Amino acid sequence: MSDQPMWITRLEDEESATLAATTGPLAGLTFAIKDNIDLVGVPTTAADPRRTTPAPSSATAVDLLLQAGAVPLGKANMDQYATGLVGTRSPYGACHSVFSPAHISGGSSSGSAVAVASGEVDFALGTDTAGSGRVPAAFNALVGLKPSRGLVSTTGVVPACASLDCVSVFARTVDVARRVLAVVGAYDDTDPFSRRLLQRPTPRRARVAIPAGDLGLDPLHAGAWEAAKQQAATTYDVTEVDVSAFLETAELLYGGPWVAERALAFGAAMDDDPAVDPTVRGIVGAAARLTAQDAFAAFHQLAALDRRTQQVWESADALLLPTTETHPTHAAVAADPVGVNSGLGRFTNMTNLLDLCAVAFPAAGRSDGLPFGVQLLAPAGGDRMLLDLAARWLGEPEVLTAEGRTTIAVAGAHLSGQPLNADLVARGGVFLETTRTSSAYRMFLVDGPLPRPGLTKLPGSPTAGDGIEVELWSLPDEAVAGFLATIAPPLGLGQVELADGRWTTGFLTTADAVDPARDITSCGGWRGWLVQIGTVDK
Repeated sequence: MSDQPMWITRLEDEESATLAATTGPLAGLTFAIKDNIDLVGVPTTAADPRRTTPAPSSATAVDLLLQAGAVPLGKANMDQYATGLVGTRSPYGACHSVFSPAHISGGSSSGSAVAVASGEVDFALGTDTAGSGRVPAAFNALVGLKPSRGLVSTTGVVPACASLDCVSVFARTVDVARRVLAVVGAYDDTDPFSRRLLQRPTPRRARVAIPAGDLGLDPLHAGAWEAAKQQAATTYDVTEVDVSAFLETAELLYGGPWVAERALAFGAAMDDDPAVDPTVRGIVGAAARLTAQDAFAAFHQLAALDRRTQQVWESADALLLPTTETHPTHAAVAADPVGVNSGLGRFTNMTNLLDLCAVAFPAAGRSDGLPFGVQLLAPAGGDRMLLDLAARWLGEPEVLTAEGRTTIAVAGAHLSGQPLNADLVARGGVFLETTRTSSAYRMFLVDGPLPRPGLTKLPGSPTAGDGIEVELWSLPDEAVAGFLATIAPPLGLGQVELADGRWTTGFLTTADAVDPARDITSCGGWRGWLVQIGTVDK
């Protein structure tokens, strides 16, 4: 085990095992939880040791992971109240990059990143309001996914800037990050910021914009950035664009009224107690000088800047940027804690203000042996596309379209946790995501060896509202025939249209095999039907 202060609370093995389901798409994977995200029975400190009350329940995202079989190992260190990109603003100690004790780990999700990079866990949850899920990824050679705002629930997360906060994912591979997002990327009625987002398909030849001109990186970063641009040109169709509006937007996050939203969230805790980090106190204290007029002036400025950025998306699917302009030492941060931190957010602070998603990942390292990270950004709803584009860069398969595998939509007994799911897993099935069919489908109870539903399209029938819930699983091509042989009539495999316009192979039943009296479409899916009849809880 590393001697880094990555943990605020480390669970006992027996306690960890009792929290997670024994089966599910993430069964056997271990994870860390940034300590501003609730885990039932454990205090959520947000790196403030005065917060000692155990959480009465887990955050929605954590609960989904537990249901999927992922095993939590503990609560991870962080910059206090998620205010910082350095990883040094914690009374529990400062983490460092796993590549150099002299260099910072990045923050605010410092412990989460170090836990993954050191091999303590398979993945970790962080948060990313200003770049806290990407800067530590860059400094530790990780994949850092910042989902679209509202795609992952923030219920059970201590707010930093509630209108911009996102739960993020750290992993060593795109594949693991994708699998985690497939579980936690679910609409949540309890989160007022949650929203349903259609995901854009991944283009075969992606158009990626890169900044024109000199970005003012430090010399070691600049050399790595030149190499990254060369790799981008061989991986994507690249075009140069003016990114000045993005960089100007980044200055608004801490130079504008969003600091007041932090004061609203936790300003009452910023007293003279020695437990409070003085730099965090000073940042939040600046909110007292802001007025309502300042807020509206910033909103208007943001709208104008957002309009300027839109021209980039007219000609590009994604924007490639360095994640940071340098990799500071602990000594540099100690000498100028605010200035160094501000510089680290230059390429990340604008992402949530402009309603973008992002994925950070390692490029070829610097000449001094430290890692160098880049990031791809896209408008909200481009999450899965960005993961596919990152996979292309890193040489990982794009699972949804991977050669030698077939994507299958399951809707009943093969769903995670249902009786036949084990057969799907035994045949090499890999869970991809939970999604919905288009609204053209209806679901009926059909006969068979065990209770099961059948999906079908009926000409002229009323639509199914938001569609029917399905899970997408990736199955090796050689396993499909054997899998099909286990499916009893009237079910079979056919083409299913999803809510976002994609088509995939999935379970269907013929129209002549359905009984209108057994229509369960109004339940929204098989799990909804099981809840209605009392077989499972909500």
